[in-house]
Amino acid sequence: MTASRILLSPPDVGEVEQEYVMRAMRSGWVAPAGPDLNAFEREVADRVGAPHAVGLASGTAALHLALVSWGVGPGDVVPVSTFTFAATVNAIRYVGAEPFFIDSDAESGNMSAALLAQAVDRLRAEGRRVPAVIPVDLFGKCVDYDAIAEVTTNAGARLLSDAAESLGATYAGRAAGSFGDASVVSFNGNKIMTTSGGGMLLTRDQALADHVRKLSTQAREPVAHYEHTEIGYNYRLSNILAALGRAQLSRLDDMLKRRREWRERYRALFADQPGVRILGGQDDSGDNCWLTPIVVDPERSAWTAGDLAAAMDKADVETRPVWKPMHLQPVSQGLDGLLDGTSEQIFAHGLTLPAGSAMTDDEFTRIEDTIREVASR
Repeated sequence: MTASRILLSPPDVGEVEQEYVMRAMRSGWVAPAGPDLNAFEREVADRVGAPHAVGLASGTAALHLALVSWGVGPGDVVPVSTFTFAATVNAIRYVGAEPFFIDSDAESGNMSAALLAQAVDRLRAEGRRVPAVIPVDLFGKCVDYDAIAEVTTNAGARLLSDAAESLGATYAGRAAGSFGDASVVSFNGNKIMTTSGGGMLLTRDQALADHVRKLSTQAREPVAHYEHTEIGYNYRLSNILAALGRAQLSRLDDMLKRRREWRERYRALFADQPGVRILGGQDDSGDNCWLTPIVVDPERSAWTAGDLAAAMDKADVETRPVWKPMHLQPVSQGLDGLLDGTSEQIFAHGLTLPAGSAMTDDEFTRIEDTIREVASR
């Protein structure tokens, strides 16, 4: 039998998920809202330690509605991690605000708090309004929230945590998704846990949660007829998908454990490889190990990230370059930022490796063999 392709992070679903979804369908709650959605919101909020949660169609929708609810718009500047997926920056542009790209710290790739402080001082000195800051928990490792929060508090800006990649991670004993004025998580198909597509806003601010929930259902007023006093969006998570999410949440700890096992094995593989490091530093204790990104120093290593990517592809193993910084994207032409080249270096020499919780030991052995083959050349 021909071995199937090993993917980076495919959905990990089975009989438990089938049971939850079928039970939701048999209940008759197939329409967008319902008891599974209400329960899913409570369960995720309890898991994260945030009083309020709103299930939405995507993490992008959660970012967008938080900014809308805070009145962020044209003329505003929002500092944001440059080392991220496009969705983070797209949400800023949806509301007509201007992204301002902040470069990374070298160890984790996350937003540099030092550069953020410099950027905020510069923007305020220029008379620019900075109503919010959006750092990203890159590849499932939380940003330095103590340092980032100090900057945003001093600037009078709201902190919107993009925890799309970090559900299950922790920082200083607190769960990802519990930081800032609001946090967003993603349940996209390749994330730690999935609802096929979906996301959630988490916050301590009940007024924000209530407004986001209203906006997500076309901003309908609570009257018998259809009444609208503001622009709304069709962003609510469906009851059926929430049922899938509840099943995934019940298995989250086991899925996290499996991904951490892969991380440990990757660390053992690269321990004696000069010039190769796992992005995020040496401490995985708070990391959810969503993917394992490596950075290969071409001056010290006998092989490059490109060499490994080519060998993996030949072995039918999916890899992917790390995020291309948003300030390098054609769509970002003309936008400003505070950049020191760190994210560009990580992009030039980085590679993400498979870490799915459904991956088998035999599949990981194929990855190990490929890495050893490249290292021995």
